[in-house]
Amino acid sequence: MKSRNLVLLIALALVVVFTAGEVMAKRIEIHWWHAMRSARGEVCNTMIKAFNDSQDKYTVIGTNKGNYDETVNAGVAAIRAGKQPHILQSFEVGTQTMMLSGAVYPVYELMADAGYKVNWKDYLQPVLSYYMDANGNLVSMPFNSSTPVMYYNVDLFKKAGLAPLDKSKAVTWDELGEMLDKIVKSGVPGGMVTAWQSWTQIENYSAIHNIPFASKANGYKGLDCELMINNDKVVNHITRLKAWMKDKRFFYGGQKYQGPKSEFIAQNAAVYIDSISGIAKLKKAVKDFTWDVAPLPVEAWMKAPQNSIIGGASNWVLKGHSKEEYAGVAAFLDFLATNDMQIYWHKETGYFPITLTAYKALKEQGYYKESPYQEVGIKQMTRRDPTEISRGLRLGYFIQIRNVINEELELVWNDTKSPQEALDSAVKRSNDLLRSFEKTYK
Repeated sequence: MKSRNLVLLIALALVVVFTAGEVMAKRIEIHWWHAMRSARGEVCNTMIKAFNDSQDKYTVIGTNKGNYDETVNAGVAAIRAGKQPHILQSFEVGTQTMMLSGAVYPVYELMADAGYKVNWKDYLQPVLSYYMDANGNLVSMPFNSSTPVMYYNVDLFKKAGLAPLDKSKAVTWDELGEMLDKIVKSGVPGGMVTAWQSWTQIENYSAIHNIPFASKANGYKGLDCELMINNDKVVNHITRLKAWMKDKRFFYGGQKYQGPKSEFIAQNAAVYIDSISGIAKLKKAVKDFTWDVAPLPVEAWMKAPQNSIIGGASNWVLKGHSKEEYAGVAAFLDFLATNDMQIYWHKETGYFPITLTAYKALKEQGYYKESPYQEVGIKQMTRRDPTEISRGLRLGYFIQIRNVINEELELVWNDTKSPQEALDSAVKRSNDLLRSFEKTYK
């Protein structure tokens, strides 16, 4: 009898174990492919774990697919093979392509279908405007949003007899030129370097000064748009930078950020223009001098500068999954937008908190008194309501267009072309790309 009871108890225990296993197995998997690596990748992993631990219905699996280009290419290949993830992170220049791909479940529809009443007015409007369709509906969920700012070496400024810069008011380009002259004369090898030259010196320069980058409201109002960056104001700006190269007030450090950042860290340049997301990296990398952040310079004639525009990436929800899975996707996106997650993301990476509520909470906590430089980009980007021109860029083949602009600017820096010749060529080559894109999607 005892033997039979023991058998029954063992059998019951096995049932419990297997039942528990079945319950565990019922968690719905949500796959998120992203481009966040190293420290940022670890932050993503922490956020994923926090979501997975917060409930027992879904398991998000995050996978890094390389850099932005590689991640998008992996996503495209997966879509074609019918093996797409639920969420794909794509950088801002891929917005038009993603919108027209036919593979996207618009975020505003997803959240409504899943029963979430999202207050979109609580989101930073210059961020939202980049990812909205023609009717003002949000197509992808903002994630890592940034804008360029001006980093400067406080110690080298002091050495040149210069006071720290105002965090709330931009210096003019003429004023910066005078400062850089003093800095170079004080013995610094170079004055200024810039990362992401198309984004910082043409795209954001144009937005801040309310200069059209392209026709048709920067592409928002039609695929038949054309680039307009060979206008007098942009040409004059690039001409000025070229002139500054003669006396070392400006020098070229490379297309992306690695070269310019290295020059700044080595104190070969006193000024470094780059994304606000560089804050986290500089915090860790700079040990032997004091640095700070100021808004991007503006022209003296621009009395009321516009907002700067964003960089970074957003999360796109892809078609081809079940209703139950999309419920998990919506829950995860909602979780990422919570105050706790946005505050954590902002503090750890330098990227913006994407909601005004999170921004307000950070201010109430006194965070910006502790780290005032981290608020500079937010204030710069929100100092004016976006216009049709300053809300962003909506261009097909934008990745290729940026490459064209970079190539042409390099020809200016190495004395092969004049600024006007280079920008004329950039417009012609880019318009050819736009016409090709238009034919594909018409």
